[in-house]
Amino acid sequence: MFFHIINRKNLELPAAYRSNSFGGRITMEPPKTVIDQFMKFWYWYISRMDKNGELTFMNYGLSNHEELDLKGKDEFNRYPIQLYNYIAEGLDLQGLDVLEVGSGRGGGAEYITRSFRPRSYKGVDLNKSAVKFCNKFHCREGLSFTQGNALNLPFANDSFDVVINVESSHRYPNVNKFFREVYRVLKPQGHFLFTDFRDDYLVDRLHRQLRRSKMEIKKKEFITPYIVKALELDHERKQRLIKRLTPPVFRTIARDFSGLKGSRMYNWFKTGRVEYLYYVMQKPDS
Repeated sequence: MFFHIINRKNLELPAAYRSNSFGGRITMEPPKTVIDQFMKFWYWYISRMDKNGELTFMNYGLSNHEELDLKGKDEFNRYPIQLYNYIAEGLDLQGLDVLEVGSGRGGGAEYITRSFRPRSYKGVDLNKSAVKFCNKFHCREGLSFTQGNALNLPFANDSFDVVINVESSHRYPNVNKFFREVYRVLKPQGHFLFTDFRDDYLVDRLHRQLRRSKMEIKKKEFITPYIVKALELDHERKQRLIKRLTPPVFRTIARDFSGLKGSRMYNWFKTGRVEYLYYVMQKPDS
């Protein structure tokens, strides 16, 4: 999310950033090393500040007309949980082998394991600090986390019934290679549950990339209004967390990163300049 914010600003960027015109705008893609270094710092910082494991979700959340009945820590994380629930509820995951790519701090993995009862749920993330945190805080039968690269998944062919990817792919340097990896590790007739955001002028390109993945598109939905509503309803909670956990020098970045009302990300979602999409894909029978 942070690099999406940087890319939309008129900043002087290193010459290594690739620029090209697309639809009358200039896009800047930061080198993979820059992204990796920032995310390492971010997870290191959150791990140091979040001693009690409060920040187990880092997605923007979702709110539609069906609010879940949640209690305790789930109520605290209502809107991020509702995003995971929304993408998972269309499939019967009970007894299946599930992989989440980009599992972050593991809140979604723990919620789906507890609520949907898959046989196994493996979370993979590039950041070792996040994986260490997850294996410490999310102890549940069938749930495990490992370090790995979305572009070179450390699993055999035809290993999983379902692959989940939530608000992560916009940071990948080669999303086509990621989709090929998803296809490879899915079992025949397995499903790919995918949700993420893109600039409005990149939505068609994402759709073409998914169509070229050899998986069949079973469902496509624009869910941006649900994301905006969640950002509005979750504003006060996020504002309190930022004030408590973030030093003043980082608070502007944190507000944008979190999509607080009035931030750049909130305004881009609100105006449709950035769209949030949800896909259900299926690998054909071999």
